[in-house]
Amino acid sequence: MPRYIDLSHAIEEGMVTYKGLPAPIICDWMSFVKSHGKYAEGTEFSMQWISMHGNTGTYLDVPRHRYREGHDMCGLSLERVSSVEALCVNVTAAPNRDIGLSWFEHLNVAGKAVLIRTDWSHKFGTDAYFEEHPFLSREAAAWLRDEGAALVGIDSFNIDNVDGGERPVHSILLGAEIPIVEHLTNLAELPHDGFLFSAVPPKIKEVGTFPVRAHAIMD
Repeated sequence: MPRYIDLSHAIEEGMVTYKGLPAPIICDWMSFVKSHGKYAEGTEFSMQWISMHGNTGTYLDVPRHRYREGHDMCGLSLERVSSVEALCVNVTAAPNRDIGLSWFEHLNVAGKAVLIRTDWSHKFGTDAYFEEHPFLSREAAAWLRDEGAALVGIDSFNIDNVDGGERPVHSILLGAEIPIVEHLTNLAELPHDGFLFSAVPPKIKEVGTFPVRAHAIMD
């Protein structure tokens, strides 16, 4: 039987994924008690109302997030995000925040989801999560693009350095229609290879980023 490993943060009311963005609001639209007047005796339901920014929890970016003419969630190829052969690259020993090309250039990444393990996810939910986070270098992003990676994910606050206004990694990867998954977690539970990765978002028009239930599948 396959083993499933959840790589997503739980979404709950009031959580802060990215400072400055609104936290999700989750409440009952119809509670179990209020449903009693609508259904037969002994039958009850609840329905929730959710107001949520697209950049909440563990989420996936598609080209529409960065480029006006880029495809939205409806244009996302399932082959890139569902049961994709994957690699987990452990960069926890990196001496600097900047994760460079040397961590990847010996790997065969063609057609694979490349997940970058920094263990920064241990800080999720604290102020430290937003400060001095590790990020992918421009050169590494270009190499992953050129070598044909299907998807790139990271368990850090952002795949780019957010100290300035440029976002070269988003620009390079999304410009090549390579989806990005940010705010992953539990990557320490993964082997280097020999597993599949899935992170499928809803099929929503005109949306460039949205939460996913990212997970790994191992035999």
